Amino acid sequence: MNIFIGYIFLGLSLSAPIGPINAAQLDKGIRGGFWHAWMVGLGAISADIIYMLLVYMGIIHLLDAPFVRAFLWLFGFFVLVYTGVESIKNAGELTADTRGNVNTLTKSFFSGFLMSLFNPLSILFWLGIYGSILAKAANEYPMQQLLIYSGAIVLGILLWDVTMAAASSIFRKLLTPAVLKAISVLSGLSLVGFGLYFGFEAFKLLFMP
Repeated sequence: MNIFIGYIFLGLSLSAPIGPINAAQLDKGIRGGFWHAWMVGLGAISADIIYMLLVYMGIIHLLDAPFVRAFLWLFGFFVLVYTGVESIKNAGELTADTRGNVNTLTKSFFSGFLMSLFNPLSILFWLGIYGSILAKAANEYPMQQLLIYSGAIVLGILLWDVTMAAASSIFRKLLTPAVLKAISVLSGLSLVGFGLYFGFEAFKLLFMP
């Protein structure tokens, strides 16, 4: 049980550092409420699970080819810059916090999914962290235990996403419109900044090998 809890905390600690997903969740939560922020997190988790499966099946190394990484950096650049610009442009516009708005919730989900899926840092992250955990645990635990501990990591990530969604939803209710607009703009600038970094990495791979 202690090991299971340890892996939950690992999932929490892996999600906590500020990155494009956290910035997007904060922006979506402020403008759309809890459900929109949480859908961004669920989209990101879906991409994370795909990468976990690729690591588990041992084929993620195929994604480490330079031209594949360049494509991922470039696509990530477009996704992040577009999302960031949209965030800045729509800063201050609050939408209804409702489960029923399927179109915007779906858009939030795919926003998080694409951000995480086309993030080469996710590949390096899961290959380095989860790959090493898997290699170590495979020698110590049966297959069933590996699946349970992998689930614990996902649960930890999910708990962080719920926390971020709840926090942004609370900010939406307590802070003044001017402050909310400023936070939304800062989140958008953060996403654009991450996007420019991705673009620079793609440029280096393509033109400065």
